[in-house]
Amino acid sequence: MKVKLPFKVDLKGKTAVITGAGGVICGEFARVLAACGANVALLDINFDAAKAIADEIGDNAIAVRCNCLDKESIVAAKEIVEESFGKANFLINGAGGNNPRATCDNETMTPETDAEIKNFFKLEESGIKFVFDLNITTAFLVTQVFAEDMVKTGGNIINISSMNAFRPLTKIPAYSAAKAGISNFTQWLAVHFAPCNIRVNAIAPGFFVTNQNRGLLFDGEGRPTARTAKILAATPMKRFGEISDLTGALLWLADDSASGFVTGTVIPVDGGFSAYSGV
Repeated sequence: MKVKLPFKVDLKGKTAVITGAGGVICGEFARVLAACGANVALLDINFDAAKAIADEIGDNAIAVRCNCLDKESIVAAKEIVEESFGKANFLINGAGGNNPRATCDNETMTPETDAEIKNFFKLEESGIKFVFDLNITTAFLVTQVFAEDMVKTGGNIINISSMNAFRPLTKIPAYSAAKAGISNFTQWLAVHFAPCNIRVNAIAPGFFVTNQNRGLLFDGEGRPTARTAKILAATPMKRFGEISDLTGALLWLADDSASGFVTGTVIPVDGGFSAYSGV
């Protein structure tokens, strides 16, 4: 397996658990940590996607089927990880996402808004709850299960937040609020676990093309949508991020010698999106 690293850190002896690891971003995080010597456990409800990446990585990676909304499933996954690699001392909470049931068709509401479209008042309660659970509850439950052992040994937790936590995006109220919750939860955990030598930080990606958002960013023929034009206009670097743009922040946070006094931070990797006022 060949992985391009911006720099290499020594993670030999570390066992990293990554949820949502069958996806584009966390799958690449698994490759990067493995290339630095860590044993990596790729947890995902989509076992086939996680296994394909684990097989690509090789002997220091395993795929584990895990429903991160089910504590019993998480506990079972932990047992598999420990049988293969021992106790985890590195956790990436990457499970998350949005859902069409929690997504408006319109960006703003006016008195003239077509009553037939899926506006804010027609969003389904079940969809809102699902998005909150998928982002917040998963991080809560997985941290409960895997961080308990870290209390005695120390550890490193990285959550995946989003630009939505800084500036909520139109159409996706539940996802924006949930990611703001992840940033807040990151700070809470950092304070709570500091006496145990557990660092907790978050990476907040800007706009990256993933399997989940591809349909919003490009039409059926691969052409950029109007939403893409808005995103790039608000991104000073005028491009989408590449997954490799995230790995530097990941490795810096992973390296105790480089970021050992860093905890409770949410690091934007966004091409300047969060800094741009629009004028």
